[in-house]
Amino acid sequence: MSTPRDPHDSGAVASLTRLPGVGSARLAALLRCHTPVDAFERLSSGRPLDHRLQRWFRPDLVASLRVAAREFDPVAEAERLESAGIHATWLGCDDYPALLAVDGAAPTTLFSLGSFDALAARRVAIIGTRNASTAGLATARELGCALADHDVTVVSGLARGIDGAAHGGVRSSSGAGKAVAVVGSGPDVVYPRRHRDLWWWIAEHGLLLSEWPPGTPPDAWRFPERNRIIAALCEVLVVVESRERGGSLITARDALDRDIEVMAVPGSPRVRASLGTNKLLVDGATPATCVDDVLVALGLDHRRAGVVPFDPRPTPVGAQAEVLRACEGEPCTLDVLVQRTGLDLTVAALAAARLEHDGWLVEVGGWFEPTRSHFASSPEQWIPGESA
Repeated sequence: MSTPRDPHDSGAVASLTRLPGVGSARLAALLRCHTPVDAFERLSSGRPLDHRLQRWFRPDLVASLRVAAREFDPVAEAERLESAGIHATWLGCDDYPALLAVDGAAPTTLFSLGSFDALAARRVAIIGTRNASTAGLATARELGCALADHDVTVVSGLARGIDGAAHGGVRSSSGAGKAVAVVGSGPDVVYPRRHRDLWWWIAEHGLLLSEWPPGTPPDAWRFPERNRIIAALCEVLVVVESRERGGSLITARDALDRDIEVMAVPGSPRVRASLGTNKLLVDGATPATCVDDVLVALGLDHRRAGVVPFDPRPTPVGAQAEVLRACEGEPCTLDVLVQRTGLDLTVAALAAARLEHDGWLVEVGGWFEPTRSHFASSPEQWIPGESA
């Protein structure tokens, strides 16, 4: 719920995440109905929760949470967060990153060091195996540096190997590109320790994100969990090296599920660290042989290091593309759309609703007509399947 923040909301959120039995989904439901301070006060005092939460908080759970809540002090927690420079936000809060808020698997809470401004630039994720080859490390470092030189934000997981090399490349850049690290521990728990200097450099000059509160250890299961956040934050994902069953392939699948372009650096079939990336290429990933390939995929004109006109709206495909083409020329009612496209009424209605939501169509009095973004000057630039 979006309401003015209480000064102690951040401490209450951190305390709520630590309560046993309050997982991400249950916490999200709780924060849709109550502010963090109010939620914690109700749980700790036994005051009833909103009636909509009955299926999430059974009497036995509420009773155990009332006892557990005695171990936490939201006011002291808020002071510790402020002292450490850690910012806390949650799904539904005004300062929660919009990029993640629209994601179907958005983390309920975020604890961060640095500035969310790093997410305002174009964004490329660079990921790969921890057991990288010398060539792979060099490639990741060079790619991170080159993208930062073109003012592109580089997103990664700050693990050893490819991740750390990519962010090390950003650090060596003289450009305006930032580093965004999504970590699998609390934002104050440096892991791996060899990245201590890089960790705090990113916290100062970029953005370090975790869905876990301060003090959370780097348990192995947390790393696959955080991969979805890396995928959700990027516009293009580049896998530099990955073994055949590497964790990077999980992130690539997360990206594909979000219709984000996946690129892979080709490697020798003799190198185990390239088996996964080569498989991605066989499965249709775009080859990334140099930074120019990535810039082209991102929509940047590398010849002048600037942004060519691009449309931030999701590209319509399938039924949406058919409906959009049918509306070109003159406004259409839903019945006319069905006649022109041959689509089922339900399919056409859903496609039109999605196009309206994404900003491609506007509906006035039952008539649909295309909007005209300042990013596009002709239908051929934005209607899939049409060529100039």
